[in-house]
Amino acid sequence: MSTDVLEPRADVTVPGTGFTKAHELFRQSVRQFIDKEINPYVDEWEDAEIFPAHEVFKKAGDLGLLGLSYPEEYGGMGADYWYNIALSEELAHINGGSIPMAMSVQTDMATPALNTYGTHELKERFLAPAIAGDAVCSIAVTEPGAGSDVAAIRTKAVRDGNDYVINGSKLYITNGVQADFIVLLAKTSQHPGYRSMSLIVVPTDTEGFQVTKKLKKLGNWASDTAELAFDNVRVPVENRIGEEGMGFIYQMEQFQNERLVSSAGCAAGAEKILKMTIDYCRGREAFGKPLIENQWIAFKLSEMISETEFLRQMCYHCVRKMEAGQDYTREASMAKLKAGRLAREVADTCMQFHGGMGYMEEYPLARYYRDSRLWSIGAGADEVMLGIIAKLEGITPKKK
Repeated sequence: MSTDVLEPRADVTVPGTGFTKAHELFRQSVRQFIDKEINPYVDEWEDAEIFPAHEVFKKAGDLGLLGLSYPEEYGGMGADYWYNIALSEELAHINGGSIPMAMSVQTDMATPALNTYGTHELKERFLAPAIAGDAVCSIAVTEPGAGSDVAAIRTKAVRDGNDYVINGSKLYITNGVQADFIVLLAKTSQHPGYRSMSLIVVPTDTEGFQVTKKLKKLGNWASDTAELAFDNVRVPVENRIGEEGMGFIYQMEQFQNERLVSSAGCAAGAEKILKMTIDYCRGREAFGKPLIENQWIAFKLSEMISETEFLRQMCYHCVRKMEAGQDYTREASMAKLKAGRLAREVADTCMQFHGGMGYMEEYPLARYYRDSRLWSIGAGADEVMLGIIAKLEGITPKKK
């Protein structure tokens, strides 16, 4: 077994990670962007149940935030993946989960396969504008009858000459209302199994494409979520990403990016809420003493802080494995499972410690409580993560 994944870099500023002084300066610029361009408007966007994605993404693109690890040829920074993790952690300082989720779709969910397997022409047409913030993109996998079971999708892309003709529907699509293009997973053949699907880029101004509904959600109100319909949507075959029939494989690879940055952001967000709760418990008195002097409260907060640090370190381990060219599916699945469950525990426990104050909408905890519930559902539910881990550990047999 290779041990190079554990060897520290000489220029690191945070021991056990790949973060350098340059990464820390980058964090400062992200925090300034958040404080100036996002946090002052989050409450307004939450009330409106949508945020101006084109305006915000353009500002983010101008700062180079949307293509950190992508090639400079298409407007990216060509940087290591530690920048993506730093971005995800800093986005947790936004006052709500909506904008971090929307930006992560743009950077680490809809575009990784396009960057890795797309043709030069496809990258120039779609990846470059996404990196620049000139185009909003989305990934469309989930359907009314196929969520965690990706293999059950029914949307079809039938070859007709040099075009695909697409029919079907997609559900729960983040950025779907405002997207300029969709990276769509569709069946391109009737072959059984996973080799029947392809990833195809679909511009949303194509005839036959329609946003049929903007969905209302429990949390993440400012992040637009859509139901999409494809009625004889015709796109060129060259809009396909990579090989025909490889879409499922590409999507599974793409999921690892999604789960990793989501878990890193979750750890940073949980830490923020825990620190807020500690401050509250220091200042709030009950029965003649500060709440923090209650041993149960102090110990429970200490336990959750410890688990948050474990989650963060697992994310860093995934990045080290990624940079060493090693498969990190097992570890990313474990991190994603822990992230969802930890976020739920932090949200519930911290609200309990806040009492009535935590239940008020004008207090940050109520929004975190609503937003954080998605961690155990999106990007693969807890049960899917457990299934992956069980197979990789040899607990259950792998599908043939």
